[in-house]
Formats: sequence, structure tokens, C-alpha cells
Amino acid sequence: MLRRDFIKLTAALGMASVLPLWSRAVWAADQPALPIPPLLMPDAQGKLALTLQTGEMNWLPNVATKTWGINGPLLGPAVRLQRGKPLSVAISNKLPEASTVHWHGLEIPGDVDGGPHALIQPGDTRTVSFTADQPAATCWFHPHTHGRTGHQVMMGLGGLVLLEDDESGQLPLPKTWGKDDIPVILQDKRLGKDGQIEYQLDVMSAAVGWFGDRMFTNGAAYPQHVAPRGWLRLRFLNGCNARSLNLAASDNRPLYVIASDGGFLSEPVKLTELPILMGERFEVLVDVSDGKPFDIVTLPVVQMGMTLAPFDQPLPVLRIQPSLEPGVKAMPDSLVKLPALPPLGGLQERWLQLMMEPKLDMLGMQALMDRHGHQAMAGMSMDHGNMAGMDHSKMQGMDHGNMQGMDHGKMPGMEQGEKPFDFSHSNKINGKAFDMAKPMFEAKRGHYEKWTISGEGDMMLHPFHIHGTQFRILSENGKAPAAHRAGWKDTVLVEGKRSEVLVRFNHLASAEFAYMAHCHLLEHEDTGMMLGFTVAG
Repeated sequence: MLRRDFIKLTAALGMASVLPLWSRAVWAADQPALPIPPLLMPDAQGKLALTLQTGEMNWLPNVATKTWGINGPLLGPAVRLQRGKPLSVAISNKLPEASTVHWHGLEIPGDVDGGPHALIQPGDTRTVSFTADQPAATCWFHPHTHGRTGHQVMMGLGGLVLLEDDESGQLPLPKTWGKDDIPVILQDKRLGKDGQIEYQLDVMSAAVGWFGDRMFTNGAAYPQHVAPRGWLRLRFLNGCNARSLNLAASDNRPLYVIASDGGFLSEPVKLTELPILMGERFEVLVDVSDGKPFDIVTLPVVQMGMTLAPFDQPLPVLRIQPSLEPGVKAMPDSLVKLPALPPLGGLQERWLQLMMEPKLDMLGMQALMDRHGHQAMAGMSMDHGNMAGMDHSKMQGMDHGNMQGMDHGKMPGMEQGEKPFDFSHSNKINGKAFDMAKPMFEAKRGHYEKWTISGEGDMMLHPFHIHGTQFRILSENGKAPAAHRAGWKDTVLVEGKRSEVLVRFNHLASAEFAYMAHCHLLEHEDTGMMLGFTVAG
């Protein structure tokens, strides 16, 4: 017997021994244990190293699926940082193509943020140094290579950042990593007949995003986790390219949300369903003291392309199996004190209009119908993108990033017979596709701004993410933010209506290493729905 197989076997036997007798048959079923990313902490000098590399996974019998990972074959470690402590990260690229590492959710300067300007060529190493000075939060890191982000994330690049501070350390929460404090990274993938990861940026995926037909949790298909009987802390990350999720417990037991993208809420928020957009994180407590096993499931969502089997029914993504070991017995009534919103009068205001070229809209919907049938349309009609009826009455006086000169009547590629249609710049903000060389505007460091992000006239789902800040949502898709979304956030829902956010940037970003603001449906980002901006002192 190989040593690694012996270690796996003894670990499985050890876990089985703490299960109730009636549930050992459940564990004995051929269901993988939830993989737990190893913790990676800076050394005594504040240094750590990340290596982007190729690898293989054995997801299918007798097939080695080629993957990419960070310090391993798939995904990456959980980097644990302490607020206020300087950090130096050496990032080495051993992949066959250039990539970047973006620190999603961290408030750090533009030159170390890891956007598309910060390319690391194959064989090169880039060292970034920064100090994270913000409240404790579950953040993450992932590639941000313009035009290739969707492909590189689908291949497996990504990992968690666990930022801690003194206040979080004193909260009476589950804190034993991999036991009662577990990461739940959810990603859909599609494997071809050869068992390899399929990915294609084409007219269909540029319109609705690339979606898979199977779900992986921390890189495993429907794994199980043995948890102590008490409160279990789940750190959810929607790491999908384009699929929104709606999470629940299979037995409808409550989910208590304790933290969002940028940190803890003021108090736990009780839910039975937790919608989570691409790139978002939520920390959740769930009570498993009754000893009864249950599943975390993702419920069907109304999103084009995302209604096909097996996602047309509640899909289990993680089995929770309580053990006999006692766990944390109480949930705190309060968490942290969130600062009150400042006065909103006299702020710099900006308007960001998200839009898709009509031809991409039309061709993408047709390709979706041709490939997957009417069910894939999620009940929407082909004319969902009609921009008629938009209310422009509140756009006066805002900085639109220079919308002058837009000609909506002459979209490129509309002439009959012009082939092939170039969709690479067909998703836009304020009428412009992303231009690496031209930041759209400049913000002032330390000053609050009110941004309105509009999806009016475009019924597509747009999870809008802003680099270099954790913001507060003033309104979300035309409504007041839900209680669990009213804390610190870096991603906001925009779907056919307007969202307003209060932002402030505490660090500088030059044109050479501009911050990004973009749709986190990665195929929209890769085809132009992104802008760069600078921050000056």
C-alpha cells in the first residue's frame, strides 16, 4: 500500500470512530472528505511565497484531468494575515502563460493590487509588499489577466485570505480551522469526453457567461465533513465564473450570517436561503448540535444558462455529518459595531452604465437557445435587452466618464454579411469597452464618493466589484440592501435596475497600476465590462 493511501485510510478510520454507530454506514459510502486548504502564514520576517503551477486531479475513473493551482494542483492555500502587520509575497509563475494575482477584497495600493497591469510572465517572479489595515474579513486571491481571467479561474487558480484582527480574535466563534471553521469554495465546471476541463470564450459565453454541468466544493464533488456537535462556521465563496448560487440547508435549518465580503456584521442575521453572487463571500453559523446529518444545497436560480440540469433542482454540494465530539455551544448575540453612514450631501457622484452591444445580445441568446433549448432562457424573452424606458432623469450633474460621442445607432459588426463578429469589446461601461491605457477617471484619496451603477436596459445579472475599497450599499437593484448585505461589501448586485454604493479609497493608484471596477461575471469582464481608475492624494 502506498504511504499516501495509508494516510488517507487511517484518517478516514479516525473520523469514522467518532461518529454515532447509526451513521457510520453513511460515512462508509464512497463520498470524499471535504478537502481543507492548508493554512499559509508569513514567516518571522513577514514573508511568504505563492507559486502558480500546473497539476492534475483524479475526478473521473482512470482519467487525470489537467488543472492549474497555487502551491498545489488545484486552488491554493488559505493565507492567514494579521491586520497591521507588513507582508511580502513572492509570486512565481510556472504556468505556460502570463498571469496575475489580485487580492480581492483587500484595501491595498494599486501597484500591489494585482490587476491586469501586473502581469507575471512565465518563469518570472513578482514580489509585492503591503500592510492590510482593515477589519477582519474572508477575502480571496485570483488571476486578473485581461481576456484570460475566465479561463485561468476555470482551470483552478484561486485561494482564500483570512484577515484577522484583535476584535475578531476576541469573538466567541468557532475557530478551529478544518474542524468547526471550514471553507466552502463553490465552483461549477464542465468536463469533456476526454475528462479535461472545457472552456470557450465565444459569442454565447460572452453574453451569458461560461457555465458547467457539475459542481465542486473545495475541488471535490459533493464531499462530506465531520463536524463537532455545536455551532459550525462556514466560510462560503462563490468562485464560479458566471453562476449565481442560492444556498440553503436540505432540512431548512437556519443559516445565521455573521460576515459579508469586508467583515463582520453588527449581529447575526437569520436566513433560510442565502443568495451569493460570483466573487462574494459570506460567513455563516449553523447549529449542528442535534447530531442529525444534512446537506448544504444550492437551489435553482433565475439566470440565463443556469437553469439546466442538474441545477434545475436543489443540488447537494456538501454533506455535514455531526460527530460525538462536543463543539462550540453558543452563538454571540452581537458581533462588531459598524460605523454610521456619513452625510451624503455634496459628495462626488459618478454614473456607471453597464451595457451590452445589441448584436452580442442577439447572437448570444440565439446561440444559447440553439445549444441548450428554451429552458436555458430562464423564462426570459429574446428582447430582454431593449433599452427603451430607461429613466435618465437623475443622470444630470454626474461624472459619466465622458459618455459624449456615443453612437448607439452604429454598432460595429451590424452590417449584413460581416463575419466573424468580434465580441471581444462588446460589453461596455458608459459606452466604452475596457482600455488598459486609459483610466476613465480619478478619485481623491480619503474622500467619500457615491457611485450609481445602472443595469437599466440590460436585464443580465452583473455582480459589480470595485478594487481598493470596502464600500457600503445605499440601494441595491432599486431596493434597500438586505440586512446581511448592509455591512462592508466589495460586490453589489446590478440586474436591470440601479444600485448605489458609498465608496472611499484610502490608498493611491497610478495610471500604470490603476484600480479596476468591473462586472464579476468573468466573461463580461474579459470582453470589456471593466474600467480602470486612478486615486490621487
